[in-house]
Amino acid sequence: MDSLESLTEEIVACRRCPRLVEWREKVAREKRRAYRDWDYWGRPVPGFGDPAARLLIVGLAPAAHGGNRTGRVFTGDRSGDFLFGCLYRQGFCSQPVSERREDGLTLRDCYIAATVRCAPPDNKPARNEEANCFPYLVREFLLLPEVRVLLALGKIAFDALLSLARSEGIEWQDKPVFAHGAACRAACRPLTLYASYHPSQQNTQTGRLTEAMFLDVLERIGNAE
Repeated sequence: MDSLESLTEEIVACRRCPRLVEWREKVAREKRRAYRDWDYWGRPVPGFGDPAARLLIVGLAPAAHGGNRTGRVFTGDRSGDFLFGCLYRQGFCSQPVSERREDGLTLRDCYIAATVRCAPPDNKPARNEEANCFPYLVREFLLLPEVRVLLALGKIAFDALLSLARSEGIEWQDKPVFAHGAACRAACRPLTLYASYHPSQQNTQTGRLTEAMFLDVLERIGNAE
């Protein structure tokens, strides 16, 4: 019987994409000077969170020296600092900072996953690599039966969630369009897809995505039925 635990084990053992396997392991061997004393994870990074979550957040991929180092998505990098800080302020997270897997952080009514589970060179996965990871996202969604809200962080995650919806026969009341804060309700079930710019350092430092913008989306999600 499929379960989140068995799926996690399968993801961590995955070697489907030779380019990503080579890159993630190279980064883990050579390390960044600031993390030279770390034992890098260097494997695919599974999703994590509340198995009874109403909210499923999907990002792009682990950062080379973030999730690929710590073994937990959005953990140990600037994107994660932004994301967990905002989730904490809206009650979805037990603490505002996450630096390592074992730091005690827990998610409440929220589960976080990635479109691609290995760190890609230049943060740019290939189409075939996205396709190889797609079945993991579908299975995660099916193993989270209480999910009522999908939050895509970035256009790649947004497109992956639209593909997931098509694969499950989910149709939308209106045509989904990627724009920060945009939302679209499913036509046949209690499910809403929200879009947000990705909390990358480039987006947050340039002001393309601010805390106020992201908190507004989370507040709307929290107030939704």
